[in-house]
Amino acid sequence: MATFGAQGVRPPPLTSSSDQPPLFDGTTRLYTSYGCPYAQRVWITRNYKGLQDKIHLVPINLQDRPAWYKEKVYPENKVPSLEHNGKVLGESLDLIKYVDVNFEGTPLFPTDPAKKEFGEQLISHVDTFTRDLFVSLKGDAVQEASKRDIQNALGKFDDGPFLLGQLSLVDIAYIPFVERFQIVFAELFKHDITEGRPKIAIWLKELNKSDAYTETKVDPQEVIDLFKERFLASAKI
Repeated sequence: MATFGAQGVRPPPLTSSSDQPPLFDGTTRLYTSYGCPYAQRVWITRNYKGLQDKIHLVPINLQDRPAWYKEKVYPENKVPSLEHNGKVLGESLDLIKYVDVNFEGTPLFPTDPAKKEFGEQLISHVDTFTRDLFVSLKGDAVQEASKRDIQNALGKFDDGPFLLGQLSLVDIAYIPFVERFQIVFAELFKHDITEGRPKIAIWLKELNKSDAYTETKVDPQEVIDLFKERFLASAKI
């Protein structure tokens, strides 16, 4: 059982030899993977809303995933997925909104029209943002990544350090990927992504004050190993 950051002991991931948990027995389950940034989004949302006792984590080993997961739970055979009210739903950006709307706890998306509009724009852009950062690793990573950051977006609202001022689903959508790129750039490119970006530095500092986020953080060595495997041949490391 692994532990990283401030969280307690994590249950071990289920493998091809693991029994399937009961399906549609009234328990809400988040099928996840500790190393998956998409699944991390939903895990963070669950934690910020205080739903640790309402949404149970079911970690899956993606390298040795159980056959029953695809056959009986989620035919897409990926994480995250959420078992709730007799159905299984997927897609991380849809799920963070679903959890926010359908469960108790502090709302994580603003009602203010200007913030709501900007938040929706940022969420619609997040896939492009992450894809461009991945592409940057194949060239001059530091130079290319400098063209793609959220420094300017962090300055739009002045009532807090987060992307919409106060913490929201927008921060949750971005942070798993920024977390990983911070590790990669520091370890492989010897570059601090917060250098010259004070608002990003404050954003990360504030996020790291909350156990709701820190208990979901990935093992840095796993990130480094994965990025070396995928990009070492083409990136200038």
